[in-house]
Amino acid sequence: MGTKYNVIGFKGPEFPIRELLEVKTPQRKFIASLKSFGPNTYSDNQEAMLQNYSHPLTWKRISFRPATTFESIFIASHNFKILAKEEIFNPRWLQAGYIVRTQDGVFVNTEETDESKLKQMLDECEEVNGIFLGKNDFGFAPYETFELDVQDSGTFSRGGLARALEHTKEKVAENLGDISSQENYKRGVNVWGFDNVNKPILRIASLDSDRCFDGDRLGVGGVDVDGYAFGVLNSEKSE
Repeated sequence: MGTKYNVIGFKGPEFPIRELLEVKTPQRKFIASLKSFGPNTYSDNQEAMLQNYSHPLTWKRISFRPATTFESIFIASHNFKILAKEEIFNPRWLQAGYIVRTQDGVFVNTEETDESKLKQMLDECEEVNGIFLGKNDFGFAPYETFELDVQDSGTFSRGGLARALEHTKEKVAENLGDISSQENYKRGVNVWGFDNVNKPILRIASLDSDRCFDGDRLGVGGVDVDGYAFGVLNSEKSE
């Protein structure tokens, strides 16, 4: 009887590997893509997140969803000066998540622009230190709770906009305070693009190193710009 051979070759991952970052906060734990998606429009970055990738350890198929502003800020805070600042903030923008600008203030982490529905969502929120916080990182910062234009890190991180974006009940947005610190941005912070409007408009909360000032000022804009976005693991879709 003749000898038979069967070569069992090496089979690599089916899809591109995405390194992951596990984030544990006092509020929750989540896993995100270590590298951001982009640079591109926010909608194109979201489409890229939904594509198939391989888990770096198991090679299982995974995909991502857009990070909320809370999640984006915590991800960016990881080794900020070396990673996010150099790779995202300095050359382009971080698309942190959806916001809706209204006559009275800024809603965060919603795409809803119907005023009656926004009012209903607001009624279900908890008011904390002048801002409103709800489920799924939804929040609202009235204009009187934060300042526009150039300001120092302390003024910005104590303001309602920073606290709503970070979805914190504390009086200071700690991570945005660290990001905007004197160590990272000697010229402080410029908050722009959050002026009141006649009717609600959907925009993106975007952060960058203001290149008009050699990257020495943190820009926080309520506008639509091309840039990078973070994705959070869709664990229910892993295989």
